[in-house]
Amino acid sequence: MSPSQVTVVDGCTVVTMDAGRHEHPVGHVVVDGGRIRSVAPGRYAATGEDVDLIDATGCVVTPGLVNTHHHLYQWATRGYAVDATLFEWLTTLYPVWGRIDEQIVGQAAAAGIGQLALSGCTTVMDHHYVFPREGGDVLGAEIRAADRIGVRFFATRGSMDLGHSDGGLPPDHVVESLDDILTATSAAIDEHHDPSADAMVRVGVAPCSPFSVTTDLLREAAALARDRGVRLHTHLAETLDEQDFCRERFGLTPVGYMESVGWLGDDVWFAHGIHFDDDAIRQLASTSSGVAHCPSSNARLGAGICRTRDLLAAGVPVGLGVDGAASNEATSMLEEARHALLFARAMGGPTALGVRQALEAATLGGARLLGWADQIGSLEPGKQADLAVWRLDTLAHAGIADPVAGLVLGAPPPLELLLVAGRPVVQHGRLVRADEAQLATEAREAARLVGMPGPP
Repeated sequence: MSPSQVTVVDGCTVVTMDAGRHEHPVGHVVVDGGRIRSVAPGRYAATGEDVDLIDATGCVVTPGLVNTHHHLYQWATRGYAVDATLFEWLTTLYPVWGRIDEQIVGQAAAAGIGQLALSGCTTVMDHHYVFPREGGDVLGAEIRAADRIGVRFFATRGSMDLGHSDGGLPPDHVVESLDDILTATSAAIDEHHDPSADAMVRVGVAPCSPFSVTTDLLREAAALARDRGVRLHTHLAETLDEQDFCRERFGLTPVGYMESVGWLGDDVWFAHGIHFDDDAIRQLASTSSGVAHCPSSNARLGAGICRTRDLLAAGVPVGLGVDGAASNEATSMLEEARHALLFARAMGGPTALGVRQALEAATLGGARLLGWADQIGSLEPGKQADLAVWRLDTLAHAGIADPVAGLVLGAPPPLELLLVAGRPVVQHGRLVRADEAQLATEAREAARLVGMPGPP
Protein backbone atom coordinates (compact mmCIF):
# COMPACT_ATOMS: atom_id res chain seq x y z
CA MET A 1 0.00 0.00 0.00
CA SER A 2 1.56 3.27 -1.14
CA PRO A 3 0.45 6.72 0.13
CA SER A 4 0.47 7.89 -3.49
CA GLN A 5 -1.98 5.14 -4.48
CA VAL A 6 -5.73 5.50 -4.14
CA THR A 7 -6.96 3.21 -1.36
CA VAL A 8 -10.58 2.26 -0.77
CA VAL A 9 -11.73 0.82 2.56
CA ASP A 10 -14.97 -0.84 1.51
CA GLY A 11 -18.01 -2.62 2.91
CA CYS A 12 -17.62 -1.52 6.53
CA THR A 13 -19.66 0.44 9.03
CA VAL A 14 -18.37 4.01 8.82
CA VAL A 15 -18.53 6.29 11.87
CA THR A 16 -17.53 9.71 10.55
CA MET A 17 -17.65 12.10 13.54
CA ASP A 18 -18.38 14.82 10.98
CA ALA A 19 -20.55 17.85 11.80
CA GLY A 20 -23.73 15.81 11.22
CA ARG A 21 -22.31 12.77 13.06
CA HIS A 22 -23.20 10.65 10.04
CA GLU A 23 -22.85 6.89 10.26
CA HIS A 24 -23.16 4.45 7.37
CA PRO A 25 -24.07 0.85 8.30
CA VAL A 26 -22.40 -0.18 5.05
CA GLY A 27 -20.12 2.37 3.47
CA HIS A 28 -16.68 3.13 2.14
CA VAL A 29 -13.82 5.61 2.49
CA VAL A 30 -11.61 6.65 -0.42
CA VAL A 31 -8.07 7.75 0.46
CA ASP A 32 -5.97 9.62 -2.08
CA GLY A 33 -2.48 11.01 -1.50
CA GLY A 34 -2.66 10.84 2.26
CA ARG A 35 -6.03 12.58 2.49
CA ILE A 36 -9.63 11.47 2.45
CA ARG A 37 -11.18 11.99 -0.97
CA SER A 38 -14.69 10.81 -0.13
CA VAL A 39 -16.83 9.11 2.50
CA ALA A 40 -20.11 7.60 1.33
CA PRO A 41 -22.77 5.01 2.08
CA GLY A 42 -22.93 1.76 0.14
CA ARG A 43 -20.29 -0.30 -1.54
CA TYR A 44 -17.63 1.34 -3.64
CA ALA A 45 -18.64 1.44 -7.29
CA ALA A 46 -15.66 0.62 -9.49
CA THR A 47 -14.77 3.47 -11.86
CA GLY A 48 -11.94 1.86 -13.76
CA GLU A 49 -9.41 3.74 -11.64
CA ASP A 50 -6.51 1.68 -10.35
CA VAL A 51 -7.16 1.40 -6.60
CA ASP A 52 -6.04 -0.71 -3.68
CA LEU A 53 -9.42 -2.13 -2.65
CA ILE A 54 -9.60 -3.33 0.96
CA ASP A 55 -12.61 -5.50 1.73
CA ALA A 56 -13.51 -4.41 5.28
CA THR A 57 -16.73 -6.43 5.58
CA GLY A 58 -17.38 -7.14 9.24
CA CYS A 59 -15.41 -4.08 10.35
CA VAL A 60 -16.15 -0.60 11.64
CA VAL A 61 -13.98 2.31 10.58
CA THR A 62 -13.52 5.33 12.84
CA PRO A 63 -11.24 8.33 12.89
CA GLY A 64 -7.88 7.48 14.39
CA LEU A 65 -7.83 7.97 18.16
CA VAL A 66 -6.13 11.10 19.52
CA ASN A 67 -4.18 10.93 22.79
CA THR A 68 -4.08 14.32 24.55
CA HIS A 69 -1.89 13.65 27.60
CA HIS A 70 1.04 11.30 28.14
CA HIS A 71 4.57 10.94 29.55
CA LEU A 72 6.29 8.45 27.31
CA TYR A 73 9.55 8.29 29.25
CA GLN A 74 7.62 6.63 32.07
CA TRP A 75 7.28 3.45 30.01
CA ALA A 76 10.65 2.56 31.56
CA THR A 77 9.25 2.72 35.11
CA ARG A 78 5.94 0.86 34.88
CA GLY A 79 4.90 -1.27 37.81
CA TYR A 80 6.38 0.81 40.63
CA ALA A 81 4.61 2.57 43.53
CA VAL A 82 1.47 0.73 42.50
CA ASP A 83 -0.43 1.40 45.75
CA ALA A 84 0.61 5.04 46.20
CA THR A 85 -1.19 8.38 46.03
CA LEU A 86 -0.08 10.86 43.39
CA PHE A 87 2.30 12.79 45.65
CA GLU A 88 3.72 9.55 47.10
CA TRP A 89 4.11 8.16 43.59
CA LEU A 90 5.88 11.31 42.39
CA THR A 91 8.29 11.55 45.30
CA THR A 92 9.16 7.87 44.84
CA LEU A 93 9.82 8.18 41.12
CA TYR A 94 11.32 11.66 40.71
CA PRO A 95 14.80 10.43 41.77
CA VAL A 96 14.56 7.58 39.25
CA TRP A 97 13.39 9.82 36.43
CA GLY A 98 16.38 12.03 37.15
CA ARG A 99 18.51 9.25 35.63
CA ILE A 100 16.82 9.16 32.22
CA ASP A 101 18.78 10.03 29.11
CA GLU A 102 18.34 10.16 25.35
CA GLN A 103 18.74 6.40 24.91
CA ILE A 104 16.31 5.45 27.67
CA VAL A 105 13.71 7.96 26.50
CA GLY A 106 14.03 6.88 22.87
CA GLN A 107 13.56 3.22 23.74
CA ALA A 108 10.71 3.87 26.17
CA ALA A 109 8.94 6.22 23.77
CA ALA A 110 9.14 3.82 20.83
CA ALA A 111 7.63 1.01 22.90
CA GLY A 112 4.92 3.24 24.32
CA ILE A 113 4.00 4.73 20.95
CA GLY A 114 3.96 1.28 19.38
CA GLN A 115 1.48 0.09 21.98
CA LEU A 116 -0.66 3.20 21.47
CA ALA A 117 -0.76 2.54 17.73
CA LEU A 118 -1.92 -1.01 18.42
CA SER A 119 -4.81 0.49 20.40
CA GLY A 120 -5.93 2.57 17.40
CA CYS A 121 -4.10 5.79 18.23
CA THR A 122 -2.93 7.84 15.23
CA THR A 123 -1.95 11.06 17.05
CA VAL A 124 0.18 10.92 20.19
CA MET A 125 0.66 13.91 22.45
CA ASP A 126 3.47 13.84 24.99
CA HIS A 127 4.21 16.08 27.97
CA HIS A 128 7.91 15.77 28.68
CA TYR A 129 9.19 17.82 31.60
CA VAL A 130 12.27 15.99 32.98
CA PHE A 131 15.56 17.16 31.42
CA PRO A 132 18.60 15.82 33.31
CA ARG A 133 21.68 17.96 32.73
CA GLU A 134 23.63 15.10 31.14
CA GLY A 135 20.62 13.46 29.49
CA GLY A 136 21.18 14.56 25.89
CA ASP A 137 18.40 15.37 23.43
CA VAL A 138 15.50 13.60 25.14
CA LEU A 139 12.79 15.59 23.33
CA GLY A 140 14.36 14.80 19.97
CA ALA A 141 14.51 11.13 20.97
CA GLU A 142 10.72 11.09 21.42
CA ILE A 143 10.12 12.75 18.08
CA ARG A 144 12.36 10.24 16.33
CA ALA A 145 10.51 7.40 18.08
CA ALA A 146 7.18 8.70 16.75
CA ASP A 147 8.60 8.79 13.25
CA ARG A 148 9.87 5.24 13.69
CA ILE A 149 6.37 3.96 14.47
CA GLY A 150 4.70 6.26 11.92
CA VAL A 151 2.23 8.26 14.02
CA ARG A 152 1.43 11.95 14.14
CA PHE A 153 3.09 13.56 17.17
CA PHE A 154 2.35 16.58 19.35
CA ALA A 155 5.43 17.15 21.51
CA THR A 156 5.23 19.59 24.40
CA ARG A 157 8.39 21.00 25.91
CA GLY A 158 7.68 20.72 29.62
CA SER A 159 9.65 22.15 32.49
CA MET A 160 10.08 22.40 36.27
CA ASP A 161 11.82 25.26 38.10
CA LEU A 162 10.39 24.92 41.63
CA GLY A 163 12.55 22.42 43.48
CA HIS A 164 12.09 20.95 46.92
CA SER A 165 14.28 23.56 48.61
CA ASP A 166 11.96 26.31 47.35
CA GLY A 167 8.76 24.59 48.48
CA GLY A 168 8.08 22.52 45.38
CA LEU A 169 7.65 18.77 45.10
CA PRO A 170 10.47 17.68 42.71
CA PRO A 171 14.03 17.24 43.98
CA ASP A 172 16.36 20.12 43.13
CA HIS A 173 18.52 18.10 40.74
CA VAL A 174 15.70 17.67 38.19
CA VAL A 175 14.68 21.34 37.93
CA GLU A 176 16.01 23.95 35.49
CA SER A 177 16.44 27.70 35.65
CA LEU A 178 13.80 29.98 34.16
CA ASP A 179 16.17 31.34 31.51
CA ASP A 180 17.34 27.88 30.48
CA ILE A 181 13.73 26.70 30.18
CA LEU A 182 12.64 29.59 27.99
CA THR A 183 15.71 29.28 25.77
CA ALA A 184 15.27 25.51 25.34
CA THR A 185 11.53 25.81 24.73
CA SER A 186 12.01 28.44 22.04
CA ALA A 187 14.68 26.28 20.42
CA ALA A 188 12.34 23.24 20.43
CA ILE A 189 9.68 25.26 18.62
CA ASP A 190 12.25 26.47 16.08
CA GLU A 191 13.55 22.99 15.42
CA HIS A 192 10.46 20.81 15.50
CA HIS A 193 7.17 22.72 15.21
CA ASP A 194 5.45 22.41 11.85
CA PRO A 195 2.31 24.57 11.52
CA SER A 196 1.53 23.34 8.00
CA ALA A 197 -1.60 21.39 7.07
CA ASP A 198 0.44 18.22 6.45
CA ALA A 199 2.39 18.43 9.70
CA MET A 200 3.47 15.21 11.35
CA VAL A 201 5.04 17.02 14.35
CA ARG A 202 3.82 20.01 16.30
CA VAL A 203 5.16 21.50 19.51
CA GLY A 204 3.51 23.11 22.54
CA VAL A 205 4.67 24.78 25.75
CA ALA A 206 3.99 22.82 28.94
CA PRO A 207 5.32 23.75 32.40
CA CYS A 208 4.62 20.75 34.57
CA SER A 209 2.18 21.74 37.35
CA PRO A 210 1.41 24.43 39.93
CA PHE A 211 3.44 22.56 42.56
CA SER A 212 6.57 22.17 40.42
CA VAL A 213 6.92 25.52 38.62
CA THR A 214 7.09 29.16 39.67
CA THR A 215 4.55 31.85 38.93
CA ASP A 216 7.18 33.62 36.82
CA LEU A 217 7.60 30.54 34.64
CA LEU A 218 3.86 30.23 34.06
CA ARG A 219 3.59 33.87 33.01
CA GLU A 220 6.68 33.77 30.79
CA ALA A 221 5.66 30.45 29.22
CA ALA A 222 2.23 31.84 28.31
CA ALA A 223 3.83 34.91 26.73
CA LEU A 224 6.28 32.75 24.77
CA ALA A 225 3.59 30.39 23.50
CA ARG A 226 1.35 33.19 22.32
CA ASP A 227 4.20 35.04 20.71
CA ARG A 228 5.10 31.88 18.78
CA GLY A 229 1.52 30.83 18.02
CA VAL A 230 1.64 27.46 19.81
CA ARG A 231 -0.54 25.88 22.48
CA LEU A 232 -0.25 25.69 26.28
CA HIS A 233 -0.63 22.64 28.49
CA THR A 234 -0.15 21.69 32.14
CA HIS A 235 -1.53 19.45 34.89
CA LEU A 236 -4.34 20.96 36.95
CA ALA A 237 -6.75 19.96 39.72
CA GLU A 238 -5.60 16.34 39.73
CA THR A 239 -5.71 15.89 43.51
CA LEU A 240 -7.03 17.55 46.64
CA ASP A 241 -3.40 17.96 47.73
CA GLU A 242 -2.86 20.24 44.76
CA GLN A 243 -5.98 22.19 45.63
CA ASP A 244 -4.67 22.68 49.17
CA PHE A 245 -1.26 23.71 47.80
CA CYS A 246 -2.80 26.43 45.61
CA ARG A 247 -4.98 27.79 48.40
CA GLU A 248 -2.14 27.85 50.93
CA ARG A 249 0.52 29.27 48.60
CA PHE A 250 -1.53 31.60 46.39
CA GLY A 251 -4.83 32.03 48.19
CA LEU A 252 -6.64 30.82 45.07
CA THR A 253 -8.27 27.73 43.61
CA PRO A 254 -6.24 25.98 40.87
CA VAL A 255 -8.36 27.56 38.12
CA GLY A 256 -8.27 30.94 39.85
CA TYR A 257 -4.49 30.70 39.96
CA MET A 258 -4.31 29.81 36.28
CA GLU A 259 -6.51 32.78 35.46
CA SER A 260 -4.22 35.08 37.45
CA VAL A 261 -1.20 34.07 35.34
CA GLY A 262 -2.93 34.29 31.94
CA TRP A 263 -3.53 30.58 31.50
CA LEU A 264 -7.15 30.44 30.40
CA GLY A 265 -8.13 30.49 26.74
CA ASP A 266 -8.92 28.46 23.66
CA ASP A 267 -5.20 27.74 23.21
CA VAL A 268 -4.95 26.02 26.63
CA TRP A 269 -5.81 22.53 27.80
CA PHE A 270 -5.34 21.04 31.25
CA ALA A 271 -4.62 17.42 32.16
CA HIS A 272 -6.96 15.65 34.61
CA GLY A 273 -9.25 18.42 35.91
CA ILE A 274 -10.80 16.17 38.53
CA HIS A 275 -11.46 18.64 41.33
CA PHE A 276 -13.20 21.51 39.55
CA ASP A 277 -16.13 23.13 41.32
CA ASP A 278 -19.08 24.69 39.48
CA ASP A 279 -17.43 28.11 39.28
CA ALA A 280 -14.27 26.61 37.81
CA ILE A 281 -16.27 24.74 35.17
CA ARG A 282 -18.04 27.97 34.21
CA GLN A 283 -14.66 29.72 33.90
CA LEU A 284 -13.30 26.97 31.68
CA ALA A 285 -16.40 27.01 29.49
CA SER A 286 -16.46 30.79 29.09
CA THR A 287 -12.82 30.82 27.98
CA SER A 288 -12.96 27.58 25.91
CA SER A 289 -10.14 26.12 27.99
CA GLY A 290 -9.98 22.36 27.49
CA VAL A 291 -9.56 19.27 29.68
CA ALA A 292 -7.67 16.06 28.93
CA HIS A 293 -9.57 13.42 30.88
CA CYS A 294 -7.34 10.52 32.01
CA PRO A 295 -9.75 8.08 33.68
CA SER A 296 -7.43 5.07 34.03
CA SER A 297 -4.56 7.00 35.60
CA ASN A 298 -6.94 8.90 37.87
CA ALA A 299 -8.34 5.59 39.12
CA ARG A 300 -4.93 3.92 39.38
CA LEU A 301 -3.70 6.71 41.68
CA GLY A 302 -7.01 7.00 43.53
CA ALA A 303 -7.18 10.68 42.64
CA GLY A 304 -10.91 10.80 41.91
CA ILE A 305 -13.30 10.91 38.97
CA CYS A 306 -13.49 13.81 36.57
CA ARG A 307 -16.87 15.55 36.21
CA THR A 308 -17.00 14.71 32.53
CA ARG A 309 -20.76 15.04 32.21
CA ASP A 310 -20.75 18.53 33.78
CA LEU A 311 -17.79 19.67 31.70
CA LEU A 312 -19.43 18.61 28.44
CA ALA A 313 -22.82 20.04 29.45
CA ALA A 314 -21.16 23.38 30.13
CA GLY A 315 -19.41 23.35 26.75
CA VAL A 316 -15.87 22.67 27.94
CA PRO A 317 -13.77 20.94 25.24
CA VAL A 318 -12.89 17.44 26.48
CA GLY A 319 -10.45 14.88 25.08
CA LEU A 320 -8.89 11.71 26.48
CA GLY A 321 -5.37 10.85 27.56
CA VAL A 322 -3.67 7.68 28.73
CA ASP A 323 -1.31 9.69 30.99
CA GLY A 324 2.11 8.42 31.97
CA ALA A 325 2.73 4.76 31.39
CA ALA A 326 3.93 4.44 34.98
CA SER A 327 0.45 5.38 36.22
CA ASN A 328 -1.39 3.49 33.48
CA GLU A 329 0.43 0.32 32.58
CA ALA A 330 -2.13 -0.63 29.91
CA THR A 331 -1.71 2.50 27.76
CA SER A 332 -4.75 1.87 25.56
CA MET A 333 -6.73 4.72 24.05
CA LEU A 334 -9.75 2.52 23.44
CA GLU A 335 -9.71 1.52 27.10
CA GLU A 336 -9.76 5.21 28.05
CA ALA A 337 -12.98 5.71 26.10
CA ARG A 338 -14.56 2.76 27.90
CA HIS A 339 -13.38 3.89 31.32
CA ALA A 340 -14.51 7.46 30.68
CA LEU A 341 -18.00 6.14 29.99
CA LEU A 342 -18.11 3.70 32.89
CA PHE A 343 -16.80 6.15 35.48
CA ALA A 344 -19.16 8.90 34.32
CA ARG A 345 -22.10 6.52 34.62
CA ALA A 346 -20.94 5.24 37.99
CA MET A 347 -21.26 8.82 39.23
CA GLY A 348 -24.16 10.16 37.19
CA GLY A 349 -26.30 7.26 36.03
CA PRO A 350 -26.73 5.51 32.67
CA THR A 351 -27.27 8.71 30.68
CA ALA A 352 -24.23 10.54 32.06
CA LEU A 353 -22.09 9.75 29.00
CA GLY A 354 -23.16 8.01 25.81
CA VAL A 355 -21.08 5.58 23.79
CA ARG A 356 -20.82 8.08 20.94
CA GLN A 357 -19.82 10.85 23.31
CA ALA A 358 -17.02 8.63 24.62
CA LEU A 359 -15.83 7.88 21.10
CA GLU A 360 -16.04 11.56 20.21
CA ALA A 361 -13.84 12.47 23.16
CA ALA A 362 -11.28 9.92 21.90
CA THR A 363 -11.30 11.36 18.38
CA LEU A 364 -12.66 14.78 17.49
CA GLY A 365 -12.58 16.01 21.10
CA GLY A 366 -8.88 15.24 21.30
CA ALA A 367 -8.21 16.91 17.96
CA ARG A 368 -9.90 20.07 19.25
CA LEU A 369 -7.71 20.16 22.36
CA LEU A 370 -4.60 19.96 20.20
CA GLY A 371 -5.82 22.65 17.81
CA TRP A 372 -5.76 20.09 15.01
CA ALA A 373 -9.47 19.55 14.36
CA ASP A 374 -9.26 21.12 10.91
CA GLN A 375 -7.06 18.19 9.82
CA ILE A 376 -7.79 15.18 12.05
CA GLY A 377 -10.44 13.76 14.38
CA SER A 378 -13.19 12.99 11.84
CA LEU A 379 -13.61 11.23 8.50
CA GLU A 380 -14.39 13.98 6.01
CA PRO A 381 -13.26 14.82 2.47
CA GLY A 382 -10.09 16.88 2.53
CA LYS A 383 -8.98 15.80 5.97
CA GLN A 384 -5.91 13.73 6.75
CA ALA A 385 -6.41 10.01 6.15
CA ASP A 386 -5.91 9.03 9.79
CA LEU A 387 -8.31 6.16 10.40
CA ALA A 388 -8.75 2.92 12.30
CA VAL A 389 -10.45 -0.22 10.97
CA TRP A 390 -11.68 -2.54 13.72
CA ARG A 391 -12.88 -6.15 13.30
CA LEU A 392 -16.29 -6.67 14.88
CA ASP A 393 -17.04 -10.10 13.42
CA THR A 394 -15.02 -12.21 15.85
CA LEU A 395 -16.47 -14.21 18.75
CA ALA A 396 -16.17 -11.31 21.21
CA HIS A 397 -18.34 -8.97 19.12
CA ALA A 398 -20.38 -11.08 16.72
CA GLY A 399 -24.05 -10.15 16.91
CA ILE A 400 -23.69 -6.87 18.87
CA ALA A 401 -26.47 -4.70 17.45
CA ASP A 402 -24.71 -1.33 17.75
CA PRO A 403 -21.13 -1.33 16.42
CA VAL A 404 -20.19 1.79 18.39
CA ALA A 405 -21.41 0.12 21.58
CA GLY A 406 -19.40 -2.95 20.61
CA LEU A 407 -16.32 -0.81 20.16
CA VAL A 408 -16.64 1.21 23.37
CA LEU A 409 -18.34 -1.24 25.74
CA GLY A 410 -17.07 -4.54 24.40
CA ALA A 411 -13.67 -6.17 24.67
CA PRO A 412 -10.98 -4.37 22.64
CA PRO A 413 -11.52 -5.67 19.09
CA PRO A 414 -8.76 -6.72 16.70
CA LEU A 415 -7.30 -3.74 14.83
CA GLU A 416 -7.40 -4.70 11.17
CA LEU A 417 -5.78 -1.54 9.80
CA LEU A 418 -4.46 1.79 11.04
CA LEU A 419 -3.62 4.51 8.55
CA VAL A 420 -1.80 7.77 9.30
CA ALA A 421 -1.72 10.22 6.40
CA GLY A 422 -2.81 7.27 4.26
CA ARG A 423 0.21 5.16 5.25
CA PRO A 424 -0.29 1.84 7.06
CA VAL A 425 1.01 1.80 10.63
CA VAL A 426 -0.84 -1.35 11.76
CA GLN A 427 -2.06 -4.20 9.56
CA HIS A 428 -3.84 -7.32 10.82
CA GLY A 429 -3.02 -6.41 14.41
CA ARG A 430 0.74 -5.98 13.88
CA LEU A 431 2.95 -2.93 13.58
CA VAL A 432 4.10 -2.32 10.01
CA ARG A 433 7.16 -0.10 10.42
CA ALA A 434 8.69 -1.49 13.61
CA ASP A 435 9.47 -4.97 14.92
CA GLU A 436 7.45 -5.58 18.09
CA ALA A 437 9.92 -8.07 19.53
CA GLN A 438 12.72 -5.55 19.10
CA LEU A 439 10.61 -2.85 20.78
CA ALA A 440 10.00 -5.18 23.71
CA THR A 441 13.72 -5.93 24.02
CA GLU A 442 14.50 -2.21 24.00
CA ALA A 443 11.79 -1.53 26.61
CA ARG A 444 13.36 -4.08 28.94
CA GLU A 445 16.75 -2.48 28.35
CA ALA A 446 15.37 0.99 29.15
CA ALA A 447 13.85 -0.32 32.40
CA ARG A 448 17.17 -1.93 33.33
CA LEU A 449 19.18 1.20 32.55
CA VAL A 450 17.00 3.58 34.51
CA GLY A 451 17.00 1.13 37.41
CA MET A 452 15.50 1.56 40.83
CA PRO A 453 17.23 0.70 44.10
CA GLY A 454 15.31 -1.70 46.31
CA PRO A 455 11.98 -3.43 45.71
CA PRO A 456 9.11 -1.63 43.94
